[in-house]
Amino acid sequence: MALLEVERLTVRFGGLVALDAIDLAVEKGQFVSVIGPNGAGKTTLFNAIAGAIRPSEGLVRFDGREVQGSPSARMSHLGVRRSFQVARPFASMTVRENIRVAAAGKALLQSLRCLGLRSRDRGIAERVDELLETFGLARLAERKAGELNMGELRRLEIARALSSRPSLLLLDEPAAGIGADGIGPLAQLIRGVHRSGLTVMLVEHYVGFALSLSDRVVVLDEGRKIAEGGPEEVRRDERVIAAYLGKEGSRSTGTNPLGGGA
Repeated sequence: MALLEVERLTVRFGGLVALDAIDLAVEKGQFVSVIGPNGAGKTTLFNAIAGAIRPSEGLVRFDGREVQGSPSARMSHLGVRRSFQVARPFASMTVRENIRVAAAGKALLQSLRCLGLRSRDRGIAERVDELLETFGLARLAERKAGELNMGELRRLEIARALSSRPSLLLLDEPAAGIGADGIGPLAQLIRGVHRSGLTVMLVEHYVGFALSLSDRVVVLDEGRKIAEGGPEEVRRDERVIAAYLGKEGSRSTGTNPLGGGA
């Protein structure tokens, strides 16, 4: 049984169909990327899975449970955590405190005065220290999150998502805003997270980055799934090339926007 199953998932915003009868499955331990041109519905798919929006139709099963329409707090409790395209730390809190809040969960969020008490919880403290080291944030642990640069914010965002040891991690454009020199280290970090045994789904605008990390790739265009397969299979798919570059563009340039030959 797949860890995540999506069947005919449809999301409408008034007369706009943002997702149109999407089917996909993610097995435990897989790395699945969702790619597609701007406006394809990638983040909407993540929002529907994570409970940020309610699907108009269709089913979402997580670990055998039907969960479509469940709020994000319940999805997080069940083991689905996500990072966001726009990082959302508590800017006035330190890096350590941000991860501690995420690790301690709802009880701590109800009263930030609990920070001092919760810091004495050995399990949480050890988890926070582990994540600070893994994500290269130990030297920044006491710095305010609002002072971090983009690359540091991205690492903090992922660390916070991992703090409660989820079963499924959703990464929404983690490379956005990071310069070329930061892409390689970020990819290595994400590979390490996946190799630890975690199931990962990635939405990413940088196609080469996504393909280099993935076991399988799902391609959306205008809210519909147009292709699915291994990275090389998707890279050569004419429907995918056309979605990114347009049929006339791909013929005239002879290039493949996904890398490699067209």
